[in-house]
Amino acid sequence: MQWILLGPPGSGKGTQAKKLAAAHNVAHLSTGDVLRNEIAKDSDLGKDAKAYMERGDLVPDELILKMIHEHLPSESDGNGFLLDGFPRTEKQAQALDEMLKNDGRAIDRAVLVDVSDDEIKKRLEGRAKAEGRTDDTSDVIEQRLNVYRQQTVPVANHYERQGLLTKVNGEQSIDDVYNDLEKLLTA
Repeated sequence: MQWILLGPPGSGKGTQAKKLAAAHNVAHLSTGDVLRNEIAKDSDLGKDAKAYMERGDLVPDELILKMIHEHLPSESDGNGFLLDGFPRTEKQAQALDEMLKNDGRAIDRAVLVDVSDDEIKKRLEGRAKAEGRTDDTSDVIEQRLNVYRQQTVPVANHYERQGLLTKVNGEQSIDDVYNDLEKLLTA
């Protein structure tokens, strides 16, 4: 299993990635988690990333890819990996494809957890109220959706052109989405 889970913010891809990774004993890699771990370890990569983040800059693709590469299990280490929220841009997707090709591997499947904008807004606004979050205002949610459409939708198109993209209805219950993902494993 060498999968990528894609979807808009609030689609449930992180929830599903955790469930799949646990059920199938695969590495679950989220770029946010990898960055936080490297910074916490005070590694050279972490120090480099922290310097960009402290300036308010995005961590460069090259550094993110290096971190992902270091955290990907080798083929002999287990059952594979599940990337959650990465790649975020088509450039990152192309670089990931090349990196895996150099390792003699490839993505098996990219799954888009498909959720409408209206449902995303409802979920994120509900989460903001339930968790007391002030960062999920309607303006911020709209901006996050715009960034998703501009940067991540081309990633889905990238994998669709390769015949690797499958869409799953993310507006179902958590269990129904998970069951659809499980069916893909045997398809």
